[in-house]
Amino acid sequence: MPAERSPARRPSGTTTPSLSALVDRAASLLDRPGRIVVGITGQPGAGKSTLAEDLMARLRADLGPDALGHLPMDGFHLADVQLDRLDRRDRKGAPDTFDADGYVAALRRLHDEPDRTLFAPGFERTLEQPVAAAVAIPSSARLVVTEGNYLLLPDGGWERVRPLLTEVWFVEVDDAVRRERLVRRHEEFGKTPDAARAWVEEVDEPNADLIATTRDAADLVVVSDTH
Repeated sequence: MPAERSPARRPSGTTTPSLSALVDRAASLLDRPGRIVVGITGQPGAGKSTLAEDLMARLRADLGPDALGHLPMDGFHLADVQLDRLDRRDRKGAPDTFDADGYVAALRRLHDEPDRTLFAPGFERTLEQPVAAAVAIPSSARLVVTEGNYLLLPDGGWERVRPLLTEVWFVEVDDAVRRERLVRRHEEFGKTPDAARAWVEEVDEPNADLIATTRDAADLVVVSDTH
């Protein structure tokens, strides 16, 4: 298990570090012993995945591809068959529509079994379903990036996540931009414009409001671009 961490620094307002500064910050964490896990969180549509991809591309170039791992939380979505059983398919993306226990177990294995390859589920956007063992994190990966909505949630089983992360960065963007990104995303994956907007307002935004309450628990707040 990771060593007991010191109390998290509270972010003072928003910050706009360059990608280079974020790469340097992540790389500097490697001075610590053991495996480093950087969490990227924020509301739906804030730009978490984009930041994670950009960060990892730069880190791979600097450290080599075998030194990095990627563990998206989205792979731990419950499959639709389970959401139907639980009568939660119409709220897909809410905290209780994920396998929080499975996600926590994967994070623990990163620390407890560093000499073994970690296989974890991925998420196929075209199917909107998790795919077993789509992610592989090799033992050579000293630094792992994980991103998801609920890394700082203080209850529902999610409170076990934060102690397993070295740092957590909260990504935020203008709300209007964020919502339009979500509408476009839902349209790209098959929803009509009206259905996409209804889903954003009725499902995504309540989740976004909940996630916003976790902002002050982050080590760093990163402002996403507005494209």
